[in-house]
Amino acid sequence: MLWVKSLHIVFIASWFAGLFYLPRIFVNLAMVPPESVAERERLLLMARKLLRFTTMLAVPAIGFGLWLWLGYGIGRGPGNGWMHAKLALVLVAIGYHHGCGVLLRRFVAGQNRRSDRWYRWFNELPVVLLLLIVILVVVKPF
Repeated sequence: MLWVKSLHIVFIASWFAGLFYLPRIFVNLAMVPPESVAERERLLLMARKLLRFTTMLAVPAIGFGLWLWLGYGIGRGPGNGWMHAKLALVLVAIGYHHGCGVLLRRFVAGQNRRSDRWYRWFNELPVVLLLLIVILVVVKPF
């Protein structure tokens, strides 16, 4: 079980590193002047590669988490309300990840309508999610 838990932690940290950085690329994309085609294309290439890589990290992160939950029973049974809250936040993180893909497709299509300031705020959500998830897992407040 400790191997599975270790791998889960490594893949979660890696997945979230991608979720921290991808919206920073969106900030830069939102700031690119229309005449800077090469800069825009370079940032789009970086964002596409990072989204693909981040998705490849999310799959084992979620898989190892399910293995711990369903295979070893971690967080199951009475007194484990923290796990329900954690799973809800994981679903929000998956939705955020999907939302990044939607936003990237809008950038590729030239349909972005949001400002760099909006993306700066959008970039803060995965930090809050990770903080709350770690607190739930370590403290187990309920």
